[in-house]
Amino acid sequence: MKKTWTLKFAATLIFLATLCFGEALLAAVPATFNCAQQDKDARLRYMISALDRDNNIAHVSVQFEGTGTTRNFVLPVWNALYEVRDFAANVKWLSAHDAAGQPLAVKKLDKTTWQVGPSTGCGVIEYDIQLNDAGPFGAQVNDRHAFLNLAQVLVYSNASRRLPATVTLADIPKEWKAIAALPTTEDTQSGAWTFRAPSYDALVDAPIEAGTFQLLTWTDNGAKYRTVIDAIPGDYDAKTVQTVDEKIERAETEWMHDRPYSEYTFIYHFPRGPGGGGMEHANCTAIDVSASGLNDGSLGFASVTAHEFFHLWNVKRIRPQSLEPVDYTKENYTRALWFSEGMTSTVAEHILVRAGLMNDQQFLRRLADQIEMLEARPARLTQSAEESSLDTWLDKYPAYNQPDRSISYYNKGQILGEMLDLAMLRASNGTRSIRDLFQYMNDHWAKQGKYFDDSASVQQAAGALTGADFRSFFRNYVAGVTPIPYDDFFATVGLRLVKKSVEAPYPGFIVSRRTGGTLVVSRVSDGSDAQRAGVQPGDVISGINGRPAMEFLSQLENAKPGDMIMLSLRGAMGERELKVRMGAQMLNRYSLEDLPDVSAGQMALRAAWIHGDDEAAVQGKAN
Repeated sequence: MKKTWTLKFAATLIFLATLCFGEALLAAVPATFNCAQQDKDARLRYMISALDRDNNIAHVSVQFEGTGTTRNFVLPVWNALYEVRDFAANVKWLSAHDAAGQPLAVKKLDKTTWQVGPSTGCGVIEYDIQLNDAGPFGAQVNDRHAFLNLAQVLVYSNASRRLPATVTLADIPKEWKAIAALPTTEDTQSGAWTFRAPSYDALVDAPIEAGTFQLLTWTDNGAKYRTVIDAIPGDYDAKTVQTVDEKIERAETEWMHDRPYSEYTFIYHFPRGPGGGGMEHANCTAIDVSASGLNDGSLGFASVTAHEFFHLWNVKRIRPQSLEPVDYTKENYTRALWFSEGMTSTVAEHILVRAGLMNDQQFLRRLADQIEMLEARPARLTQSAEESSLDTWLDKYPAYNQPDRSISYYNKGQILGEMLDLAMLRASNGTRSIRDLFQYMNDHWAKQGKYFDDSASVQQAAGALTGADFRSFFRNYVAGVTPIPYDDFFATVGLRLVKKSVEAPYPGFIVSRRTGGTLVVSRVSDGSDAQRAGVQPGDVISGINGRPAMEFLSQLENAKPGDMIMLSLRGAMGERELKVRMGAQMLNRYSLEDLPDVSAGQMALRAAWIHGDDEAAVQGKAN
């Protein structure tokens, strides 16, 4: 009886509200499809209404062609990160109807799959989805902007996954613009933006940014570029951002002797708070960098840009067979991330030098830091680079990230890239380098529309270019856990690795960096001041000394044993601020220094190596 009265009362309120505010109430209905709306060029149509931005909710409509039988629609369980994140958890409800507006049967088959139909002719699926995951790996709709990784938003069916598709972003403020690396049309009357793609896979590989962003455009050698910046005015210098983009794209396209696109888009978010990381796509990248880190003299912004831009070759086009075809319903395992991610970082470091954004000494210092990072993890003796690639799906668990449990395929892969580069230079008397390796793989796989066979193809390419046998290199250091004999490799360019034991500040706990840049406490030392203060494993570090979490390491480097630090944490105990007294620990510090007697030949080869070239190419430029 009470329920019936409540429903009648609610209906009366709605009726009265309609009498008083009829037009406004009708205007609040989210845009959707009806089957009278057709598009001869699109067999699968999506519409995303951003009307309910205050509650971070998008209304999604999907128009599909019925076949007279039931059809299963799936929302991916992973995208952007190698993490199962179950985006269906954000779907609030889902329904379907036919061309006449009659309901279609909907049956939930599992956590992320809905069976719809049967339907003959046009059908429409509708659902609300909560979107408030900020950053390049998420999807977010709010009153300031919208950023959409579409695989986290749009359902698909295997029957229509490869059909031409469109997505329309509707119900956004008049002053907003929208952009994606896809053919785009704007309906100036309704304010809606429509993006077209040849398939679902191509559609979800082009995130949408909408808002009052700043747009910079330029051309270079016939290609068009767009830099999109979503940030608070005054927190960044747009010309500086564009200049870095220009230097990096020129250095990398010249390095590869290739420009596999006619247009490329850089999308940046510069939040006032935690922010770090980037996500590659076929013809664009999305990057988050904390606004406070833009002008601190670090290379963070340039480094992530160089890394993500090179991904348009390595992983997007030079792609391992083990990642194809993409299966959005479960983990996609590969042994090749040490190459696809780690060696992308290798190349990015050389590109920063070539682009004039970093000098030779900085390059050597940063490489020594990477070695120090690897050598500080006991798991380097138990987990190989290939195993780390396979286990990336465990990155979200703090226990997995402990130093005695795992290594990073980014970290070891970057180091292996440098060792492979030095080995190729030595085996070829300075005539072959990893620049040749990537060009070879681009020519023999990417441009042929083929996928390479993980580590085996990288080994084959190195051998084909140099005539040397790289089986032991890959067996020992890529597939195995044999300690890397650094000095054997560095001697080629007149360097040696020097280790010194020093007293360093220690906060009393160990942090791990999850994919996406989040810092998580993985272990707290017994008896430490951090333990007494209440720091717990699993706590996410959201700030240190009033600064963003991304400055955690730099803040520690500037601290001394006995100093007090203020930590901003969130975890099982909620959000809290804790004061922790720094302790001390003995650490091994590494540096790269000249051998006692460095020859002119070694110095010449060193210059070639640091600048990402072979010796012959450097001499050719000099002549």
